[in-house]
Amino acid sequence: MNKTSQQDLKRDPELGSPASSDVTTSRRLLSIDALRGFDMLLIAGGGTFLVLLKGKTGIAALDWIANQLTHPEWNGFTFYDFIFPLFLFIAGVSLTFSLNKGRSLGLSKFTLYRKTFIRMLILILLGILYKNAPIPFFEPDQIRLGSVLGRIGLATFVSTLLFLNLDFTKRLITGLVILLLYYGALYLIPVPGFGAGDLSIEGNLVGWFDRTFLPGRLLQGNYDELGLLTQIPALCLTIFGTLAGEILGKAWLDNRKIKYLSLAGVIGIAVGLLWSLHFPINKHLWTSSFILLTAGMAFLFLMLFYLVIDVWKIRKWAFFFQVIGLNSLTIYFAYSFINFNYTSSKLFSGLYAPLPEDWHPVFQAFGAFLLVWVFLYILYRLKIFVKV
Repeated sequence: MNKTSQQDLKRDPELGSPASSDVTTSRRLLSIDALRGFDMLLIAGGGTFLVLLKGKTGIAALDWIANQLTHPEWNGFTFYDFIFPLFLFIAGVSLTFSLNKGRSLGLSKFTLYRKTFIRMLILILLGILYKNAPIPFFEPDQIRLGSVLGRIGLATFVSTLLFLNLDFTKRLITGLVILLLYYGALYLIPVPGFGAGDLSIEGNLVGWFDRTFLPGRLLQGNYDELGLLTQIPALCLTIFGTLAGEILGKAWLDNRKIKYLSLAGVIGIAVGLLWSLHFPINKHLWTSSFILLTAGMAFLFLMLFYLVIDVWKIRKWAFFFQVIGLNSLTIYFAYSFINFNYTSSKLFSGLYAPLPEDWHPVFQAFGAFLLVWVFLYILYRLKIFVKV
């Protein structure tokens, strides 16, 4: 464990103190890169071969894992629902260290605002490119505006504004108030033709808002899960991520950091599950119960990665994920614009040709997965890291 003198601990401000004086640790944490890599692997489709294994092995555990890597149709929760919220949370963790580094270099608030705002605009444009390529320029009503990257950009920009102006406690309260207001809006604001409090696919406020105010193509037809209104609760995950980043950056003994991260995780999960008794867990609507459940899980995952990698120093296994985490934007676009499945088939189909034909897609997807990692490893060795 890291050793901190009793004098340093006494000087360390409490969590409610201004963010400008909180973070004293600037070293890069391998656990954050590894956790980002683990998450990005699944976002980009790295678990496809596991899904394709469903029903082929007769092993119940593998079938259960395959089911966990698909989304429920409406209400409910699977592990795959956790993947994107985890990335939003990690974005907040990383943002804490990035902003404090900028301030240590003497950058003004305005400069940091401008950098994050420009980054948001770039991510929005890249998101539109990713979701629509080839972009139907002459059919604007077919362009989908909602995107994963756009959501990340907006969440990090809002979180930047809050982090640079509010302390730990005020950011926590802000996030919780947003979730309460979102809860109230979905239950109290009437939707034309359906009334208030209708959380069905057809009658919910989120879908009506997208159909009314979001131009272009909606992914699900009558709503888009990455549309306008769901941006509001989603950004709370990044706000909560800045809280976790602030805890990690403290000049505290590691067991104290782990205690706070664990406590936050348990409370988030418990409150989220309790809230779900009235406000169902639903990723399509990004319900407040869903946000708290996934935020709690994210705190616990961060705690485990930090404990194993940065405290216990058990690191060799993490290198596989670190290679991915350092080039997360690259893998996201690579899976879309490079046909790794085609290359996998060209290179490896001769090896699995004798096997039953329904197994071929499994090995093709696994080969593509290996090719992606080798591609990222080459970039890692060449010290090429694509960032916005």
